[in-house]
Amino acid sequence: MTTLVEVARAAGVTAATVSNVLRNRGKVGEDTRRRVLAAVEALGYRPNLMARALVEGKPHTMALVVSSIANPFYPEFALEVERAARKLGYFLLVCNTNDDPAQERAYLDAVGGALAQGVIVMNADFVQLDALQDLRRRGVPVVLCMWERPQEPPPLPCIAVDLYQAGVLAAEHLLRLGHKRLGAVSGSEPSGNHKWRLQGFIDTVQKAGVELPASHLRYGHDTIDEGRNAAHSLLAGVPGLTAVFATNDLPALGVLQAAAELGLEVPRDLSVIGVTDIQLAHQMRPALSTVAMPTAEAAMLAVQMLQSEINAKPDHPLPMSVTEPPKLVVRGSTGKPKQ
Repeated sequence: MTTLVEVARAAGVTAATVSNVLRNRGKVGEDTRRRVLAAVEALGYRPNLMARALVEGKPHTMALVVSSIANPFYPEFALEVERAARKLGYFLLVCNTNDDPAQERAYLDAVGGALAQGVIVMNADFVQLDALQDLRRRGVPVVLCMWERPQEPPPLPCIAVDLYQAGVLAAEHLLRLGHKRLGAVSGSEPSGNHKWRLQGFIDTVQKAGVELPASHLRYGHDTIDEGRNAAHSLLAGVPGLTAVFATNDLPALGVLQAAAELGLEVPRDLSVIGVTDIQLAHQMRPALSTVAMPTAEAAMLAVQMLQSEINAKPDHPLPMSVTEPPKLVVRGSTGKPKQ
């Protein structure tokens, strides 16, 4: 493996000059910079990141903790985080917890401060705020991302998205189309992470004078299979529904599956709308109407906030950034109810 000293010898400069060129710092003449970069390319030099971390006492990485890498949203979000982190000179570690609190703690203990300078944790039902607070007290910067209720900030630095408003937008869309026989499928239990988006839907429907009793609601988990099962239960228990709101795109895709299995044509017989706008949403047929989260913006803000936390003084005030509001995306899965 080529060393920094060998690059310096080939370029006719000191090792410190090579280091300054590679990190884009210090005053280095343009001719010297070109000579160093030519030597790096010719010798195939690659920095030893572990050695650099040992020398500087900190790794050049950030960690991202997600609940399930099998959920298409998280790879899409991780890609946006990785892009934002690389712009700031960081590499990204992705930690998958499989919705397991014990696995979350194990990752936090192993990664925080040792393998990564800071941690971005995606808000989910498994997240233990006390564990994150404990990590922060130990000096490891932590940012909680996709907090769903900006009006009630958590005891941590966070990036918030007003997903109560996502439920409002979905309800307003179905009501404008003329739907009055509505149902909803939640991708979490009643007290879980999706409660605010569901509450926004319920509040808006009821303000419009449309009934939405508890019998029109189903709860489960954020998967296609759970959405399918919930939709079968809902459509069998409440015949005649003309539209279903799902609190995330995966259960919404499950509702589409159930509709097809029951011989219902979407949207003629049943309109379906979700939340998030994952790539699968527009790849389905019919394409899924949804309320899009500002995914790229949330990723960028999370990385920027984590870098600020890394450089911040201890005991500074807890920051919170709120993204742009979610936006309605109308596609082929919603339409007027048949007469």
